Amino acid sequence: MTDAETTAPTPDIVCERRGAAGFVVLNRPKALNALNHPMVKGLAQALDEWESDPAVTRIVVTGAGDRAFCAGGDIRLVTEQCKAGRADEALAFWADEYRLNIRIKRYPKPYISLIDGIVMGGGVGVSLHGSHVVGTDKYLFAMPEVGIGFFPDVGGSYALPRLPGRTGTWLALTGERIGIADAAGLGLVTHCVRSDGLGKVRDALCEGMDVDEALALAPLDPGPSPALAERPVIDRCFDGGSIAEILEALRMASATSPLAARALGSMLAKSPTSQAIALEQMRRGAAMDFESAMAMEMRIVSRIVEGHDFFEGVRAVIVDKDQKPVWRPDRIEAVDAAMIARYFEPLPPHKELLAAREG
Repeated sequence: MTDAETTAPTPDIVCERRGAAGFVVLNRPKALNALNHPMVKGLAQALDEWESDPAVTRIVVTGAGDRAFCAGGDIRLVTEQCKAGRADEALAFWADEYRLNIRIKRYPKPYISLIDGIVMGGGVGVSLHGSHVVGTDKYLFAMPEVGIGFFPDVGGSYALPRLPGRTGTWLALTGERIGIADAAGLGLVTHCVRSDGLGKVRDALCEGMDVDEALALAPLDPGPSPALAERPVIDRCFDGGSIAEILEALRMASATSPLAARALGSMLAKSPTSQAIALEQMRRGAAMDFESAMAMEMRIVSRIVEGHDFFEGVRAVIVDKDQKPVWRPDRIEAVDAAMIARYFEPLPPHKELLAAREG
């Protein structure tokens, strides 16, 4: 092996044709395949090229390593950019990511994500909106953004309110982690496949086998959904019109419901501002089409980077890891409706998502 071969950088994303498939590998296993801007741009470019290539009949997206499909976006990098006075770079990343989510949602060819491990945040954005969402027995889903002073973006505004009852609101406000049984029960996956059979499925997809036939080669029975069994509690507690009402309902239910007690403890530790934003997202997003929901998320993130909680959450959870964020404000009672409404106000026309251009 030559020196050039040993020192050549490993690409963060691999996009190549494998037989009938436009094949994608999210290739940052040490970072749990967290998305960065080059990965977003690379996938978008590949989708553009493959759409007009008649030899490519389906897209297959995978994650490198044995732990994660994609555990989110490169949050540490975007916060560093913002702190260095380069918020425009961070916002360009989110704008491209959100447009990619729309591209995936509207893609004319089968778009198949093979999720064998953790899928969170940005990973949800590049999987959930495709035509075929495949989970294995190693599948682990969460939208934990309110725990770092952020909000459930990448299409969470559209997808979560459309889950059964108030389960989407429960996931958005608590960041609860769920496995394949709940994902199947709630509709977060379209197919369940055994992890030990995923290679066979992947090869069949690349060989051009009918997509649904290939996904049936290693079927997995996910079992009953614990979340669906708890829907009466979830729907009752998360039906409140405000975070304060939801917290009170959880307090009342916590004496007899372990789920309510866990949700209460989780919410009390998270950013009050982020929770209020997320609840308003669920309310507004339920009536929006996908493009409108993504434009709304661009408005929110543009205000998030002007505030305090996002940077404090990343410091406490990701950088210093002391798990002791100091939120401002630190009580839901101090979060007023007018303050939250400002996050949803229109941006200047040239900064709106569908008007934005790559920098």
